[in-house]
Amino acid sequence: MADKPMKPALQTPPGYRDPNLPAKSAPRPLPTKAMLPPSFQPRKRRSRHCRLCFCCLILLIMIAILLLMIAGGLFYLWFDPKLPVFHLQSLKLSAFNITKKPDGTFLSAKMVARIEVRNPNEKIIYHFGESNVETTAGDDEVSLGSTTLPEFTQGQQNTTSLKIETSVNNELIEDGIGSKILDQFTSKKLKVNLDVKTSIGIGAEGVKTGLLGVEVLCGGVTLKETITEMPRCIISTLKWISVR
Repeated sequence: MADKPMKPALQTPPGYRDPNLPAKSAPRPLPTKAMLPPSFQPRKRRSRHCRLCFCCLILLIMIAILLLMIAGGLFYLWFDPKLPVFHLQSLKLSAFNITKKPDGTFLSAKMVARIEVRNPNEKIIYHFGESNVETTAGDDEVSLGSTTLPEFTQGQQNTTSLKIETSVNNELIEDGIGSKILDQFTSKKLKVNLDVKTSIGIGAEGVKTGLLGVEVLCGGVTLKETITEMPRCIISTLKWISVR
């Protein structure tokens, strides 16, 4: 008896998956390098060099300050610097008239004063720049005019007398103030103030420094007091340092 012909085996269709077989795990993707922002990138050795340069700079600044302090100390010991001394030498009101008119009270005055400047140093000279002088009278600071003094140089242990002349003509003032300062002038109790704004530099051994702005305040005394004594003026600089 002849054998029955064998049926051809069925082929697995494409994409067929046998449910009885264990599932294969999907391959993991290769790790990618994380993209960090520039601020999180690892620092290079440049930061170490920056710190070293900064430390060297601080050290140089400290050395420079130390050298300046040593030089200043040697300068002080060798030259023994002293500030110039200012005195109100004389003060005179050659004219002082108060005129009352229908449209107000007016002041006409002429003042002549002298300020003595003394350099007490033996090895230092002083250079004074142009000076602006303003004069006032009374507690209400009524203006008596202003003027300008030229620059000058003062040698060692030298005394200089500066002449100051100011005037006002028909200056309008308050009625009450006019009567008040006229009574004070008649009784020689009127206080006169001189405000001198100038600049001072020093010279020593052929070396000259720059000019430093200063303010010299003279006065605050009555006309009677200026006759019997020479009031000392106050030197102010940097708006908070005052020296008598």
